[in-house]
Amino acid sequence: MSLCAALWGPLGLLLSLALRPALGTHTKRDYCVLGAGPAGLQMAAFLHRAGRDYEVFERAPAPGSFFTRYPRHRKLISINKRYTGKDNAEFNLRHDWNSLLSHDPRLLFRHYSQAYFPDAGDMVRYLRDFADRLGLRVQYNTNIVHVTLEKDRRAWNGHYFILTNQKGQVYQCSVLLVATGLSVPNQVDFPGSEHAEGYESVSVDPEDFVGQNVLILGRGNSAFETAENILGVTNFIHMLSRSRVRLSWATHYVGDLRAINNGLLDTYQLKSLDGLLESDLRDLAIVKDAKGKFHITLKFFLEEANASQSADAIPLPQDDNDNFAMRVAYDRVIRCLGWNFDFSIFNQSLRLSSGSEFSRKYPLIRASYESKGSRGLFILGTASHSVDYRKSAGGFIHGFRYTVRAVHRLLERRHHGIAWPRTEHPITQLTDSIVRRVNEASGLYQMFGVLADVILLKDEARRGQSLFWSWVPSSQGQLVLLFINQESGGTECPRRTQRRTGGNRAGGEARGPQSRARTVSQRGSMSLARDAQPRGTRGSPCAQCSD
Repeated sequence: MSLCAALWGPLGLLLSLALRPALGTHTKRDYCVLGAGPAGLQMAAFLHRAGRDYEVFERAPAPGSFFTRYPRHRKLISINKRYTGKDNAEFNLRHDWNSLLSHDPRLLFRHYSQAYFPDAGDMVRYLRDFADRLGLRVQYNTNIVHVTLEKDRRAWNGHYFILTNQKGQVYQCSVLLVATGLSVPNQVDFPGSEHAEGYESVSVDPEDFVGQNVLILGRGNSAFETAENILGVTNFIHMLSRSRVRLSWATHYVGDLRAINNGLLDTYQLKSLDGLLESDLRDLAIVKDAKGKFHITLKFFLEEANASQSADAIPLPQDDNDNFAMRVAYDRVIRCLGWNFDFSIFNQSLRLSSGSEFSRKYPLIRASYESKGSRGLFILGTASHSVDYRKSAGGFIHGFRYTVRAVHRLLERRHHGIAWPRTEHPITQLTDSIVRRVNEASGLYQMFGVLADVILLKDEARRGQSLFWSWVPSSQGQLVLLFINQESGGTECPRRTQRRTGGNRAGGEARGPQSRARTVSQRGSMSLARDAQPRGTRGSPCAQCSD
């Protein structure tokens, strides 16, 4: 990150202690949002509409700073479907992958671009208008360089979050909402990796690649986007990754390779010099010869060679095997290996990372998007994709706009006593209401397996107690029946209920759904809680027990 962020180690602790006497004068907020990208602005819009005390901190001079630079070749792969043949706004959001949620019809992305795959500049313009028209409170040019905890029993969560910016100004908040995205280029450490140019800095001018042999490390959309840009001017392009290319039309996962970028697959399959190669980068090494060309060798050969030998004397696989796929030298090597979350500004007391390979990319969070290590710290947007990685659309605008809304509703209930929004219908409309939601709902359509509608059947014969019946997918893909006690607001795991009541005895709370359903009469009514986020959708089936 910045030099300021790098200083927050032992020196940061000294600076924090030095600032401690001034903590009585720092700015206090109930909610602090880090980042004014799509997720940060979406949360700000909900907080603003609810009249909450909040502040958004953005290090750039305007919102959407990520899109001012990325994607490097400026074409977004999020579709902008302006026409569906329907007037239903909820249905149309199913196919609008760029708009944020608001009550202003002017703030639909279709008003900002006519292109099916829009230019990134249109997104920057859209996010600027979104923040301005809704009057969101954003502090620009404010780079938060350190975040830590300060325990206090008076705080909502037993502690406050203390934020320090690049000028040493301190902010205190009760809830911290991190929407900084994935901003640190992923790098694999292997011999010669320093010779690779990064996707974040490599030239985007095709003229710089005329007549060159190019090796691209990676096989995602950024790698193919880079290849697409120079395909017509290079001698050939080789693409190296540890596994085969995954096509989104085959996997149904929007993060896999999209058809708009896969021109290299055509030239590879039609035998036009370009190629796809599979190998773990950690087994290879890049060697630069006297002419400035790059050769790929095995790490084993490099380790066996005498360190005093020149690069030209290091053995290459083609010395013994003329069929080695990468026997021709390369003029450029480009790294396109994706992005990781920036943990550098967070004190270790927040416990955002466990050190495992997956948690180096994403912070450790629960199914509610709350940090596993710090209550009151929530991860929003792209960085929250660990909850539904490769399963749903939570890493993209058309998915996380709904998960951000779910987090906001959770906060409203937890800290302000505001019930989860719901609508009521006569029980005779149960089937029609379910069918309508299946056919029209956008949040459930995009966040399948993560968000759910919860139906409460209210029986006039037993007003003291009602049951929610909801089938929710667990992390193993199994279906789990949640018993929700409306009177106490708690959630009961069926197995815990069964243990307490001694099994499914008559009159016990753990009676099966068929038995309970028979007590619902036509005089009852139905309450539909929309786009609810079931508890315990990852980890154990129930958030209140470890079964």
